Amino acid sequence: MSWLLTLLAPILGGFLYGIERKLTARMQSRKGPPILQPFFDLFKLADKRPMVVHSYHAFMGIIHFVAAWVALSVLFFGGDLLVAIFFHLLSTSLLIVAGYSVKSTYSRLGATRELIAIAALEPILILTAISFYLHTGSFEVSKILTAPTSIFTSVLGFLALLIALPGLLKKSPFDAAEAHQEIVGGVEIEFSGFFYDTVYAAKWLDMLFVFTLVFLFGGSSFVVGGALAVFAFFVVLLADNSTARVRYCDMVRLLYSLAFVLAGANIILGVVL
Repeated sequence: MSWLLTLLAPILGGFLYGIERKLTARMQSRKGPPILQPFFDLFKLADKRPMVVHSYHAFMGIIHFVAAWVALSVLFFGGDLLVAIFFHLLSTSLLIVAGYSVKSTYSRLGATRELIAIAALEPILILTAISFYLHTGSFEVSKILTAPTSIFTSVLGFLALLIALPGLLKKSPFDAAEAHQEIVGGVEIEFSGFFYDTVYAAKWLDMLFVFTLVFLFGGSSFVVGGALAVFAFFVVLLADNSTARVRYCDMVRLLYSLAFVLAGANIILGVVL
């Protein structure tokens, strides 16, 4: 089952992204694209002639996708949660390095904002992992999924992750790293053709990764975990369609003053209780 989920991860992520685009259109009183539109976009991009800035930049885009896939596979195989978070951070870091490797102002500005964002977001993921450890005594995903539901004992940690989700998925109000109206796609701007395909598909894997983390709060109850993941999906969707993008400095301030504080309080309560 783990092998099957890992192999099908890009397809599952594409379907999830298609559902998100469809629901977003409905919220905006539009018909919207078909659910399979992300795959149509993927094939269309693959058919275009790639404009390669240099081979290193293109290679970083491919490895960015591979690292995101590895991060997700660690979760699906029940591995160490810290290792999965490390590969997730590595995936984002590779994209940042790619952004800095070109002379485009938009790319470098997007890379800088992405770097600032992970400085605020990744500690919350680490604190989430620590929260699971305090509840189950292990960082192993396989053991977390056999433990009692942790949402009741780690509700503050769940709220912290919920606040961070738009930032992890580059959605409003924390989409300062892309900011299409301002920096024209940011760090992705110099990718094209097949190489943009890899960056585009990596977003699908990121969606699966973060919602799998939410699913872990259900513990041994897959019904509770699934319900939490669906709830988080709609919360992110509502936030993305009802809020305006904040400045990157405000994003960091809000994440540290809300999500980080909640995650830290959750750890303290876990140790005390």
